[in-house]
Amino acid sequence: MIALDRITFDQRRMGGKPCLRGLRVTVGMIVGLVASGHSHDRILQAYPYLEEEDIRQALAYAAWRSEEVDLPLATP
Repeated sequence: MIALDRITFDQRRMGGKPCLRGLRVTVGMIVGLVASGHSHDRILQAYPYLEEEDIRQALAYAAWRSEEVDLPLATP
């Protein structure tokens, strides 16, 4: 697993969703923009406080998270 040091979690910000560098920009928002066909350059123009590495880590986090398996807890 690569270092994802730009992905942050804070229950007081965006309901605890994974965000970029503590900003009010969620991983899901970035993934949605890329999936909708927006280029990295266009995203960076729309959100000038973001950096290319933010987009890369958002995509890497989403890819890693999609491979996780949630197992139900055993009930007594």
